[in-house]
This record gives sequence, C-alpha cells and structure tokens, in this order.
Amino acid sequence: MTRTRTAVVIGGGIGGLTAAAALHLSGLRVTVLERAPSLRPVGAAISLSPNALRALDVIGLGDEIRDLAAWQGDGGLRTPGGRWLSRSSAEAAEARFGGPLVLLHRSTLVERLAALLPPEAVRTAADAVLADPGDRDRPARVRLPDGELEADLVVGADGIRSAVRRTLFPRHPGTVYSGFTTWRVVIPVPGVEFASHETWGPGRLWGTHPLKDGRVYAYAAAVTPAGGHAVDERAELLHRYGDWHDPIPAVLAAARPEDVLRHDVHHIAEPPPSYHLGRAALLGDVAHAMPPTLGQGGNQAIEDAVVLAHHSQDLAAYTAARLPRTTAVARQAVRTARLNMMGSRTAVAVRDAALLALSKAGPALFLRGFDGIADWRPPQPPYASRRTQVGER
Repeated sequence: MTRTRTAVVIGGGIGGLTAAAALHLSGLRVTVLERAPSLRPVGAAISLSPNALRALDVIGLGDEIRDLAAWQGDGGLRTPGGRWLSRSSAEAAEARFGGPLVLLHRSTLVERLAALLPPEAVRTAADAVLADPGDRDRPARVRLPDGELEADLVVGADGIRSAVRRTLFPRHPGTVYSGFTTWRVVIPVPGVEFASHETWGPGRLWGTHPLKDGRVYAYAAAVTPAGGHAVDERAELLHRYGDWHDPIPAVLAAARPEDVLRHDVHHIAEPPPSYHLGRAALLGDVAHAMPPTLGQGGNQAIEDAVVLAHHSQDLAAYTAARLPRTTAVARQAVRTARLNMMGSRTAVAVRDAALLALSKAGPALFLRGFDGIADWRPPQPPYASRRTQVGER
C-alpha cells in the first residue's frame, strides 16, 4: 500500500493557503498551522495580476476570482493637481497580458482558499517551530506546544519576520527598511465617481480604486523615518494629501481614524542562498519580501505556491525555478520605489515630463514595465479548473 505523503505549512496567509490547496489537490495530506487565533488577515486589499490568476487556475479558483474584477474603462497615473501623466485602460491591460487585473479584499481571497481545504487541515492558535528540516533519509519535524509533527515537506510561509527562514539560514541578514511607510483604507464612499488612478507627488503617492462590492480601496505612501505613528492617522493623511485632486478629499472625508491602517515597508535586499534546505521550503515574503510598488508581493507568493506543488519532490528544482524570477521582480520593485518616491522637486519634474512623453508615444508603452511579470504561466496545466485552460486566454 502506498503511503500518503504529508506536508505541514507554517503560516495561514495567502501564500501558505495557496500552497496548501495546491499540495492537497496533488495528493498530499496537508496541515496548515497558523499562529493567529483565526485566518482573518490583517490588511486591506490585494491586487491580482494575470500571472497570479493563471496560478489560481491550477487550483480551480482563477475564474471565480476573475469574476470579482471591478476596474472598467480608463485609469492611469496623475499628478497631485490632477493632470494625467499616463493613461491606460482595463481593456488594454487585458489585451496585452491575456487577463484582467483584479482588486479584492484579502479576507475574500483567504476565505476562497481555505474553502479548498478539508476543515481539519487548518489549525489556528498553533505556535509552530521548525525543529528539524530533515533530509533525504529522515522527515522534517515541526514542534508545537502539545507535541511534534513529522512531514515529508514543511513550507515556511510565516511572513516577513519568518522564524523558519532564520532556522534554515541563521546568517541571512533579514529585511531592511524600504524608506517609506504606507496607509490603507477600504471604505464606502457614496456618490463619488472616479477613474482608477495612482498619483505621484514629491516623496508621496496615493491610489484610489473601486472594489466589486462597491467600496473603495485607497492607499498612500510617504518617505518618512521608520517607526513613526500619529495619534490620528486620518488627520495625518489629511495633512499630507488633503489638497490633492478629487476624489482624494472625498475619500478622506468618508474615512474614520479607525479605518486607517499604517505599516512601515521592509524588503529583503539580499536573497537567501536557496529557497529550500532539506525537506523545508520558503515562499512569499519569507523568501523575497518586496516593496508594494509593482503590486507583486502576493502575486509572487501565489506563483511560488503552485510551482512548489509542482516540484514538491524536488525542492532544488523549486529553488531553480523561483529564486531568479522573484529576485528580478523584487529588484524591479525597489527600482520602481526609487522612481515613484523621489523627493527632489527638480527630479520629480524631469520624471513627470518623461512619463508624459512616454504616454504620448503610445499608451501601451507604459504597460511594458510589466512584460515578463504579468505574462508568466505556471509549469503545470490547471488540473482543477474546468473553465480555463492555460494558453487559451
């Protein structure tokens, strides 16, 4: 009788749950160990680009998430005074990359992913520690307060401050401060119509986008020392962005102080030497935390997850497939952060003029920054999807 292979996923975020679903669908018995008392994520919304949606096709979730796309018509990049620097459209992006861009609340995606797993597969309030990564001759071991679990595969998906990463690579320097902090809100803003946009100012940016459920997702970022917090973060946003173009004042007027989330941004500047050791593998922010400037942090974690399931018996192949790609995407995100968070007004004027000229040369040119990212395809067909076949979009 063939023994069922086992996997333990440490961390119940989007990357960990996607990996658990992909491993479960490929025949492994999976246990997800989440330290928090529930799977409800801390955060606001997540943007999924076509590369991540194709990865979700592999576990049969791609079309369900595509149905949540809310961006229609025009959108683009603006100045604080409202001038358009670059315009594109949902249709142009879909035509170029073979699929839509979908913005949804993180909790919605977590719920959909968790529903793909047997109820007994997820354990919350589970403070797990990787005790031994194992090797070819012995299983990996995960320690819990009430005992240990052995597994053929352990997935470290425990976030940017990962204990699993420190266990596997204790000399790795970890994360560095990216130089800016972010604010996020998801709120109803009745009666306000707007084109989806991101706005760049000196050392600051703002984005406003619609969600399928009628709410608005807005985010902001500003160059500031690490560790700062205001007594009233809504008032802080009013101070920094209150005189920017519509609909930003209306969004701020609709927000309450408790609606505003603030987090400093950190990234991994030096990649780990490998994304695996023994029978343990790293994915998502554990392996390649990056600034959110390309919107690819969660997307790359989802890619990691389905590639890991594909190579679950050959982790060296997983590292070979993922480390070069994610390193390149992370470095591009850092370069983009330097571009859109530059503080010199002279440099900003030069940047804006270049973006305007680029836009006039052809709207599609602005989308080229996502070539090689949004057009990625998974290594395996969507074996759990009935509606979508990779390559037919």
